[in-house]
This record gives sequence, structure tokens and C-alpha cells, in this order.
Amino acid sequence: MRLMTSVLACAVLAVSALSAFAADDSKVKAATRQVETGAKKIGDGKIGEGVEQTAKGIGNSVVEGAKYSGEKIKEGGKAAEPKAKSAWESVRDGAVDFGHSVRNFFSSVFGT
Repeated sequence: MRLMTSVLACAVLAVSALSAFAADDSKVKAATRQVETGAKKIGDGKIGEGVEQTAKGIGNSVVEGAKYSGEKIKEGGKAAEPKAKSAWESVRDGAVDFGHSVRNFFSSVFGT
């Protein structure tokens, strides 16, 4: 009974985490359904079948979730790119302005 409860708890956690993480991805949803179906079989007394299906579903969820999240991370990186470039340009421009100020200061002090 403890094994069944532990397996069901792990399955529910995996399903919940991956569902929230990748709610609009059909392959992740299909893998999540596979976990749910396996967990239900365990609850119905079909422990061998249920554990096998749940394990496969968790594996598929991890694989598909990783693919999905990798794409989202790439998209996020591309969206941040222009801001990073403009931030660098701001730093560079500030450094150039500072250099001009230092040169002008010493020019006025030493009269060159």
C-alpha cells in the first residue's frame, strides 16, 4: 500500500509540475495523460501495468518538457538580445563621455 501511495504521489507531482510548466504543448500533454492513466491503473489494482505506464509517461514527460523548455529559453534569449546590446551601447557611450570629460578637465588645468 505504501508503494502504491508513493508511486501515485510521484506521478501526481510530475504531472502537476510538467502541466504547469508546459500547458500548451501537445506532446507534453500526451505524456502527462500517460502518467495519469498509469497512476489510475495502479489505483485500480493493475500495479504492474500501471507502474510500467507511469514510468514511461514520466520519462516521456521529462523528454518532451526538456525539448519544450529549451525552445522557450531560446525564444527568451532572442527577446532579451536587443536590450543587452542597447545596455552595452549605453555603457560604452558613458565610458566615451567620461574619457572626453577627463581629457577636457586636464586640458583646462594644464592649458593644452
